[in-house]
Amino acid sequence: MSAYKKMLVAIDLTEEAPQVLNKAKAISSAHGAELMLVHVVEPVGYAYGGDIPMDLTELQDQLDKAAKEQLAKYGDEYGVAKEDQVVTVGRPESEIHRLAKEQDVDLVIVGSHGRKGFQLLLGSTANGVLHGTECDVLAVRIQ
Repeated sequence: MSAYKKMLVAIDLTEEAPQVLNKAKAISSAHGAELMLVHVVEPVGYAYGGDIPMDLTELQDQLDKAAKEQLAKYGDEYGVAKEDQVVTVGRPESEIHRLAKEQDVDLVIVGSHGRKGFQLLLGSTANGVLHGTECDVLAVRIQ
């Protein structure tokens, strides 16, 4: 197996993110790989189904700003360069696929709650990332 050179770590900025980051940091250290932190903010319109006839730009901007601040804290704590900290807006699976390809990533690391049965049929970000990424994917089990 060849060593990984660039790893994309997609986190959701919850209290569970350090579980994924600790695993990613250990793997990147073992391989001498560069880490890239990514958080995808879903468009506010998705949450409301686009049915609200109002401008949600300010709310979206606030969510983006808060995500960038939180991601920067994790980036500083885990030694990830500012240029490798990315907050983007869109569908998580699609944005992770796009970034992995654009950035020539060897490994995508995501957290997984290990849902089974009907919950798995409904889909999850980890499952969506797995089925469309051209590189290796590691789903870190969240405890």
